[in-house]
Amino acid sequence: MGSEGVRKPRILCLHGFRTSGEILKTQIHKWPQSVLDNLDLVFVDAPFPCQGKSDVEGIFDPPYYEWFQFNKEFTEYTNFDECLQYIEDCMIKHGPFDGLLGFSQGAILSAALPGLQEKGVALTMIPKVKFIIIVGGAKFRSPSVVDKAYSSPVSCHTLHFLGETDFLKKYGVELLESFVEPVVIHHPKGHTIPRLDDKSLKTMMDFIERIKKDI
Repeated sequence: MGSEGVRKPRILCLHGFRTSGEILKTQIHKWPQSVLDNLDLVFVDAPFPCQGKSDVEGIFDPPYYEWFQFNKEFTEYTNFDECLQYIEDCMIKHGPFDGLLGFSQGAILSAALPGLQEKGVALTMIPKVKFIIIVGGAKFRSPSVVDKAYSSPVSCHTLHFLGETDFLKKYGVELLESFVEPVVIHHPKGHTIPRLDDKSLKTMMDFIERIKKDI
């Protein structure tokens, strides 16, 4: 369990495209109990029911949700402002939160939110996000979002999982440049939430100890 007298970091967890909070919870529970016991994880569903086929159909049961919609080039987004407002509402309703954890579409959002918050265009009604955990993330590509989210290096604590065969890996590497001191866990898998080997478990536990000091 967590150290006596030290509060567990409370984290809002944002799931991947066309999945759900329940699915992300199942994926995260591959991690050792020693990690899970030190975090207060809250899982929510994205605001929009999925508008097409989900890649996890046949693996995880529906319903499936998506945070926003986008074009093929990932440069135009629909319902993006509504998505940001929904996340803020969740953080007010279920918070206060210390940080964010995101996978895939949820990771892209989580990685952009501290910069958007700093610029005063998102999460304006809640305390500053102190840290983020990014699994299979990337940057937004729309110039209007890029200018606000990544224009100056983001100083909050960040932990990034980069999968060797993840189709987003090169974008995840590019994302590291947006943060002052990113901590990285490399794993041999693809676009997934990986199990933790001894080395990555140590990196994870060191990160948790660091964020505990800041909350």
